[in-house]
Amino acid sequence: MNESEINEMVIKCPACSVEGLAKSIMKEIEIPHFGKVLETTIQCPKCGFKHSDIIALEQNDPAKYVIEINKNNLSVRVVRSQSATVSIPEIGVKVEPGPKSEGYVTNVEGILTRFEDAVKKALKLFDDEQSQKNAKNTLKQIEELKKGNGTATLIIMDPFGQSNIVSENVEISEIPEEELRELKTGFSHIEE
Repeated sequence: MNESEINEMVIKCPACSVEGLAKSIMKEIEIPHFGKVLETTIQCPKCGFKHSDIIALEQNDPAKYVIEINKNNLSVRVVRSQSATVSIPEIGVKVEPGPKSEGYVTNVEGILTRFEDAVKKALKLFDDEQSQKNAKNTLKQIEELKKGNGTATLIIMDPFGQSNIVSENVEISEIPEEELRELKTGFSHIEE
């Protein structure tokens, strides 16, 4: 990663509202296989608030990235922009971008961990028998994939082509127009 300009300032904390304590750091960096991004971090020593985000500074053509999850590629690098939809159809999990979506850099195992955390939260929210059964089954499937048992398909669909799966085994294709129209971007639109 090549770092360029770093902008640091002290701001009012967005969580506890204490003036002049939270540190805001913005830096533009170049990520191989991805391009220029703006990495932002806000940290407050008073209340412990922390927020990080990666914002792509370049727009590419819409792209669909597909890779088989297996024991040999759990460490493959994954870059997910704030506008990308991530799914693993075989186990029925999908994350679509919303207004608070954040970009991140992780690996295939990290994606599985993120889904695992989301399913654990859902377990606490929905206490009916069927939801509990479905969630526990999904957790078992994710656990098995993380152990390297079995295979599944990781799909990232990015309307701005800013995501990436850094592997020679990734299939990158265009997103068909009808699918592109249905894809959420995480950005709010005001129609007049």
